[in-house]
Parts: sequence; structure tokens; C-alpha cells
Amino acid sequence: MADVDLALNQQTETVFGRLRFATALRKTFQDGYNLDRFRHDLVAGLVVGVVALPLSMALAIACGMPPQHGLYTAIVAGFVTAMLGGSFTSVSGPTAAFVVLLVPVTSKYGPGGLLLASLMAGVLLVFMGMARLGRLLEFVPHPVTTGFTAGIAVVIATLQIKDLMGLSLSHAPEHYVDRIAALFQAMPTLQWQELTIGLFTLVVLILWRYVNRRVPAALVAIVLASLLAWGLVWGNPNLTVRTIGNQFSYVVGGTAYPGIPQTPPKWVLPWTMLRSGAQGEPVPLSLDMLRTLAIPAIAIALLGAIESLLCAVVADGIVGTRHDSDAELIGQGIGNIVAPFFGGFAATGAVARTAANIQAGGRSPIASMAHAVFILASMLILAPLLSYIPMASLAALLLLVAWNMSDAKHFIRTVRIAPRGDVLVLLACFGLTVIFDMVVAVTAGVILAALIFMRRMAELTDMRLTEGEHSHLSRPLPPNTLLYEIAGPLFFGAAEKAVSALSQARMQKGGWVVLYFSQVPHIDLTGLVALQSAIKMLRAAGMRVVLAGVQRQPAALIRRAGIREEPGALHISPTLEDAVALIDPVPAFAP
Repeated sequence: MADVDLALNQQTETVFGRLRFATALRKTFQDGYNLDRFRHDLVAGLVVGVVALPLSMALAIACGMPPQHGLYTAIVAGFVTAMLGGSFTSVSGPTAAFVVLLVPVTSKYGPGGLLLASLMAGVLLVFMGMARLGRLLEFVPHPVTTGFTAGIAVVIATLQIKDLMGLSLSHAPEHYVDRIAALFQAMPTLQWQELTIGLFTLVVLILWRYVNRRVPAALVAIVLASLLAWGLVWGNPNLTVRTIGNQFSYVVGGTAYPGIPQTPPKWVLPWTMLRSGAQGEPVPLSLDMLRTLAIPAIAIALLGAIESLLCAVVADGIVGTRHDSDAELIGQGIGNIVAPFFGGFAATGAVARTAANIQAGGRSPIASMAHAVFILASMLILAPLLSYIPMASLAALLLLVAWNMSDAKHFIRTVRIAPRGDVLVLLACFGLTVIFDMVVAVTAGVILAALIFMRRMAELTDMRLTEGEHSHLSRPLPPNTLLYEIAGPLFFGAAEKAVSALSQARMQKGGWVVLYFSQVPHIDLTGLVALQSAIKMLRAAGMRVVLAGVQRQPAALIRRAGIREEPGALHISPTLEDAVALIDPVPAFAP
């Protein structure tokens, strides 16, 4: 019975070892959480909540959703991810990076499509965490992430022009080039009051940091912009300003009310909100629908994983902590699974909100959880006032977010100093993200970066033909003996190069060729095939072959391939000296 209990305990430990969650919160309490730390976290949560409140609504609008769904996302996903994740200070919620992925989903399948895709992405994130893929995502090349991030920033900024200028578009094209053309065609509909409010908001957002860094610029800018909008309408009753209150509404008991509801997130089944368009007729859940949503769900999961782990790495660099990448993926996954059942959509770690959290003194997941509670309280208390926020000011806020996200200075510096191959990957990812989408950009970028990496590795593998003297030998090579030395991994990028160089060597029939492998740490299947082809070619030319100094991995692969010694034709020697002694057993100079 004791053995059975031990086996069950070991099995339980294995399961929970894979399901790494809440590691940051558990570590916080293990290290001794006290009232003073709670006070600092509470203040930080308040500060981040003030920043996240208008931003969450703006991002929901940018994704084609009513503003309250952005608040639902920040409340539910923000709280759950902080509680179950692996980062001490990351703050999760709706982020600008997701906008380009989510807008097409909302426009085609309505809010339900977006919620369902977010749910599916959450499941994928949990599986990624269970499979311990957290560290593997670090291998995404830097030019790829820099390129698609800057591309996303350009697309987000373009999407804000409509609300910033108050333009009336006859249609909303899906592709970037068509969208630019539609914006130019709509320029005659520009509303001066909307542009004035938007530019005023931008100026306050940019200059406020020079006035007072303790009070969030977003709070000041939104409040002042709302007062400006009220003042313009009060001075001219015939003037209209687009606000959350007159652009969005919610229904209670069959009656429509302006603005956002003054209620907490409510339970909803995401698939019941599926539509044949943003405002289309309801459509039933089907296997074909799940197949269609699988592609954006995969893209959301990949981008969410990359953004969350990058955010956690940035936070670790500032605070000096160390996050658990697998637990963070699982926490983000569960947050994205739970949020859609309360009206929330895709969420991930937000670098700007995380930095604000750290600057305000947040040092544990409690601060991120407090920020979610503050947003909930604000929604319950301030919902009527939030309806007065101008759409142009939210567009201005997202424009600044897009600018910060682009990191234009770093982008330009990279183009100036990086190797040409990296610049090519960077510009390709940037252009493909803008013109097509992030999925195409990342796929092409990773493939292109891999090809460039293979070329560089092939260039690092050196091949040298030697006759006569060699530094590793105490005596010259025997007559009619050619030494072919390879330094570096012999994989598919370098194998063809190695064989072609050997085939061009001038060799006499009946001579010896020593293939020296002491500096070859690894051979892959292509390298093995190239080696077999080289041996076959040399044997056909009447040459005798010696493999010398073969390391452990190549030796094991050669044995498995069935390459064996053939007396007088093929020999394997542990060292170069042994190979020469095999070819010429009698020293050239007797003692």
C-alpha cells in the first residue's frame, strides 16, 4: 500500500510539475509578504489602473469592440494572469500589438468570433507552457520582433486617423493600401473640432511628463480633453463631438442606454455572440467556424507568448527578479481562457503598464491584481463620466502608444549598423506586416533569418587541402597523400561546399586521402550523405581513404550508417598521427 501511495504522489508531482502556475505569487508569500509591501503594491495598482482605464477602452474600440470589453479584459485577464503567472511585476491586459490581428476577426465574425479566437489562443498558450516552450520562444530573431513590432505600430497609427480627424468613411477596407486610399478620399469630411481635441490631447500627453511625472499623463490628458470637448459644445450647441456616450450603447431589458454599462463583467458564452459580420445576423457554432478561427487563434497565441515573455524579461531587467517563463505562459493562457466567458478578449503582458507598475513601487503580482480591482471599481462608479471621453482623445492616446511601440530610434539605428542579412529580415518583416499581416511577416521573417543563419554557419565551416607539412604532425605527410581538413559543423549548409572542394582536388590513382575531422563537433544527415558521397567518389577514383580524429557525435552517426573499415580501402584512425603511421608505417628517418 505504501508503494501505491508513493507512486501516486510521484505521479501527482509530475503532473503539477508540468502545470507550473502561480509561481510568482507563491514565491512572494514564501519570501515574507508584509503590510508595508502590500501598501506599495496597492499604490502601484492604483497608478497602473489610472493608466490602463482609458487605454483599455481605446484598444477595445481599435479592435472593433465596444469600449467596456476592453475593461472586462483588463479586469478578468489582468487579475487571473497576475495570480497564476510566473512574472512578479508584469501587468496584463489588452495591448496594441493585438489590434492588427483582432480587427479582421471582429469585422468578419462579430464580437463572438473575437472572444472564441481568444479562448482558443488561451488553450494553445496553456499547452505551450505545459510543453516547456517558454525558453524556445527566445530563439525568435531580434530583427523579426523589431520588424513586425514597428509594422504593427504603423498599422495602429493608421487606424487612428479616422477618429483623430473625425472622418466619415464609406467603407473600412481590410488591406493597408486600400485603407490609406479610403482615408484620402474621406479627407473632405474632416471635422475641425475632432482634430483640435486630438491634437490637444497629444500635446498634453507629450508635455505633461516635463510638468509632473507622478500623475499619469493619460489621466490629465483625457480629463482636459473631455473638458475641452464640453466647452466647445457649450459654446456652440450646433457643434457635435464624437464621444463614447454618443458612439456606443448597451442594452438592458430591451432598452438601449448610451456609453458603457455601470455593472461588473457578466457571464457569457462566447459562441452565442457569433455574427456574420461586426453587426450581422447570429450564426451557429460549427466545426468549419472553429477551423476558420484556428489560424488567427494560433497567431494570437504566438504573439501573446512573445509579447508576454518579452515584457517579463524587460521587467526582470529593471527590478532584478527572475520570471518563470513556462508558468507565465500557463498564467496568460488561463487568463485568456477565462476572460472570454466575461466578455474579455485577447490579453498579454503590456510593457508600458508594467514599467508604470515598477516605477510606482509594485514588486509582486498583488500590484497587478490591485490594478484589475481598481478598474472594476472605476467602472462601477465612474461609468457615466467615462461616456464623456472624446473619441479623438482616445485616438491620440493610441497614436502615442504606437509611436512608443515602434521604437523608431532603435529601428533606424538597427538599419544603420546591423549586418545586411539582419537588415533584410527587419525590413521584410516590417513591410509584410504593414502590407499583409503579422502571420505572414513572422513566418517569412523566421524562414529568411534561418536561411541567413545557415549561410553564415556554412561560411564558418572551413575546409583546407594540405600536402607535405601540417602543424599537428611531427613529420611530413607521406608521398602521394592528401590531407583534407574540415573545421566546423558539417551540416546541410556546409556539406555541399565540402564535397565540391574535395572533388576539385588533383589526386593520383592509388594514393591516400586523409579526411581529418578533429574539429568537426557535429554532422547531420545531409553531412553524412555528403561524406558517403565523398568516400564513394574517392574509391571510384582509385584512392584509399582514412577517417582521422572523428569526434563522438560524428563517430556514432558513422557507425549507425554502417560505414566500416575495409582493409586497403577505408580505415578509421583515432588521431592524425595514427593515420600517417597507417599509411607509412616505416619512419622516413631511421634512428
